[in-house]
Amino acid sequence: MTQAPLVSFEGVVKRFGSYTAVQKIDLDISQGEFLALMGSSGCGKTTTLRMLAGLEAPTEGVIRLSGQPINDLPSWSRDTPMVWQSLALFPFLNVVENVEFALKMRGMGKADRRRRAEQWLDRMQIAEFAGRNISQLSGGQRQRVALARSLVVEPKILLLDEPLSALDAALKVRMQSVLKNLQRETGITFVYVTHSQSEAFSMADRVVIMSRGKVEQIGTPRDIYRAPRSRFVADFLGSSNIFSGELARDAQGRPTIVTDSGDFILPGVGAPGIEGQKSSLTVLDTRMQVHADAPQDVQNSVAARMVGEEFTGATATIYFETQSGQEVRVQKTHEELAGLDLQIGQLFHLSWSPSDGHLVNE
Repeated sequence: MTQAPLVSFEGVVKRFGSYTAVQKIDLDISQGEFLALMGSSGCGKTTTLRMLAGLEAPTEGVIRLSGQPINDLPSWSRDTPMVWQSLALFPFLNVVENVEFALKMRGMGKADRRRRAEQWLDRMQIAEFAGRNISQLSGGQRQRVALARSLVVEPKILLLDEPLSALDAALKVRMQSVLKNLQRETGITFVYVTHSQSEAFSMADRVVIMSRGKVEQIGTPRDIYRAPRSRFVADFLGSSNIFSGELARDAQGRPTIVTDSGDFILPGVGAPGIEGQKSSLTVLDTRMQVHADAPQDVQNSVAARMVGEEFTGATATIYFETQSGQEVRVQKTHEELAGLDLQIGQLFHLSWSPSDGHLVNE
């Protein structure tokens, strides 16, 4: 028997005057899931989170928590604590008093709430800072206090609104590990808002990509990365080269796409659509091969001049431009590029297997 979702959005719409911030969302969130809402500023992800928290009321539709409608339930009665981007810690309380605060508001006795607060500080590995003022803590330590303050009430669900945005890059990576491990250990459902692909894809079980108030795609990080559903998603992720054109068939009857950069054979998945229909072929930058000379026995290739390079740790991203002016990116390890004499302005040949392509809607 399929377990009922912990949270359901059923046709949820949110308008602010004439502006529609969220357009008819249908979304189920499972118990124990780490779900990330991702998109650029203004896409509706934070408004969606705020409606779940009870800080905004839906204009249309129903939000259910454990099967019960919560549209009219005030935020303090929902048991949906939130970790804010600003953390919103109380500067007039020390660390342990911050963590105790929610328990105090619930009427828990002083000894019991102190014991539970200290247990969570120990779990977050900051028990030694219990008596410190918030101003005496580092950014990462404050982050852990904010998490302990929200989790001390042991909720079914925790909402997080871009909580790592103010941290430096190295600390972000460490806190991502802390958050993911914490979610796995506790089994608490996390709903996490971010504009960062690296955060969402490294932590979440499923990712919801939003644009202009609409859900563009929902899936596992692997599925979305490998098979974006639309041109928008492929563009947003930024990891695919996109060749736009019209669907056709070649002389052998194979499905192809005719683009300004060339005609390319599509994945062998049957008829790709209506011939003449506009569409786009995406190819991950990691699946492109680079050749000094025109390759033999390949089905898809395009000539392009090198226009730039970018090194990131163990990998390099090489930028090329086709004769039609389209930019093509290739990401490889330094070992994979070692045999090539990479020079700006030099002509190379890029190739990929049809099976490495993915057709998306415009």
